[in-house]
Amino acid sequence: MNKTELIESIAEKAGITKAAAKVALETFLGDVEGTLKKGDRVSLVGFGSWSVSERAAREGRNPQTGQTIQIAAKKVVKFKAGSELTAAIN
Repeated sequence: MNKTELIESIAEKAGITKAAAKVALETFLGDVEGTLKKGDRVSLVGFGSWSVSERAAREGRNPQTGQTIQIAAKKVVKFKAGSELTAAIN
């Protein structure tokens, strides 16, 4: 499912227009992004939680040449599925 399909599904199930569903989805995504940028955690009980983790700098290899390269440190987003979501897909 892509973003457009998700918007259509939300609009249909909630009985709202696609424009209203798009605003709601983009607001949700913006709030999640903003919270993660601040370094905080977003948790939806039963569904899952998003958090930010630091990945340390490390050495890697260029697969084409085999040459050793430095991979810079960076922040990554992690998602951990909640128990209800895990149960629903199993």
